[in-house]
Amino acid sequence: MRINITSIYVADQQKALDFYTRVLGFEVKHDIPVGEGARWLTLVSPSDPEGTELLLEPMGHPAAAVFCEALYADGLPFTQFEVADIAAEYQRLLDLGVRFTMEPTAAGPVTVAVLDDTCGHYIQLIQA
Repeated sequence: MRINITSIYVADQQKALDFYTRVLGFEVKHDIPVGEGARWLTLVSPSDPEGTELLLEPMGHPAAAVFCEALYADGLPFTQFEVADIAAEYQRLLDLGVRFTMEPTAAGPVTVAVLDDTCGHYIQLIQA
């Protein structure tokens, strides 16, 4: 058993697609219309195109919005992405105008940073 898809709830799939592809560098794996303007929209890492997919899930259920708003209000990351060189990635994203709530910080055996994805989520970056 393995994780093949994980989701992040988004109010605007196109806005999320733009940020996650143009800024973070993910690639579209599936983009299939599923009715009423929604899409089955998954992304993958270009370094692992057959790996875990990130589903940009439409925020259709009322609980999803409450959950996401609570995490954001408390400053808690929704999910985490691993990077090979957090200092370089931090600088690359800063240069693209990404807002960070935590710069790269040592936390035991890892270094972490937290960014705002412009879609109502904080995302934690980690380097082992």
